[in-house]
Amino acid sequence: QVHVMESGGGLVQPGGSLRLSCAISGRIFNPINGVEWYRQAPGKQREVVAVFFRPGATNYADSVKGRFTVSGDIAKKTVDLQMNNLGPQDTAVYYCKAVGTWGQGTQVTVSS
Repeated sequence: QVHVMESGGGLVQPGGSLRLSCAISGRIFNPINGVEWYRQAPGKQREVVAVFFRPGATNYADSVKGRFTVSGDIAKKTVDLQMNNLGPQDTAVYYCKAVGTWGQGTQVTVSS
């Protein structure tokens, strides 16, 4: 069974930064081809924020380009999401997905 766990959420003021981490563990039989970060704001659909395949092979939603950076080490089964210049629109529960498995999510709240 695969386990995915996010950490690092919290309350931050507008313009601030947070770093989320995704740890993947358990019995993984298939290659981890990519790790995805999603977010879901209240009343909105879950949306993909960033995808990490390997260093230099990443994708971002237009809304976070230039502010968020995804990095990690697939072999070590950890992928981080560095979020800078956060605004109230970034308030959401952030989820990590790997090998078809979702984490439980971590709350990010941007408020003064």
